[in-house]
Amino acid sequence: MKEKLVLRKEIKKVLNKLLLSIIIFLIGMIIVKAKPNLKETLKTKLYEESLPFQKLKTTYNKYLGNIIEVEETQPVFNETLSYNNISKYKDGVKLEVSSNYMVPILESGVVVFIGEKENYKNTIIVEQTNGIDVFYGNIKSNNIKLYDYVEKGELLGEANSELYLVFQKDGAYLDYKEYI
Repeated sequence: MKEKLVLRKEIKKVLNKLLLSIIIFLIGMIIVKAKPNLKETLKTKLYEESLPFQKLKTTYNKYLGNIIEVEETQPVFNETLSYNNISKYKDGVKLEVSSNYMVPILESGVVVFIGEKENYKNTIIVEQTNGIDVFYGNIKSNNIKLYDYVEKGELLGEANSELYLVFQKDGAYLDYKEYI
């Protein structure tokens, strides 16, 4: 009898969270439909500016939690950063690495940029869960896509001889020594 009561409470909790999520989504759609200029603003925020995905995810999990529990998987690639030499470079640091070095992700987060950055070549920016943006420069990746959630230690891509890292929070560049 007690097990049935616990099961009912869990089902009720899941249904409440699902209903609340649907209501929030529908309210958002009604607002966007009623105000066409808001649609352009949202598009600009999503595709041209940096939207704080980690803050949204943290807020969502805090108030709604995970509606459906997903079994955790173990990563195949789980490495730490290794390099041969380190030197200050522009706003960050340049690491000398082996040829075709497989670059691990320093901290979990969301990929918010993939493309060319002046002085850093092909760059991937990850907004970490702690709010710090990490620029990984001179990197080639075929598997990572924009807005992917990436885990610490997973493979980000490959660097050939040099890897550039820049740490930034709220527009200010941070000292790399605290993060490497």
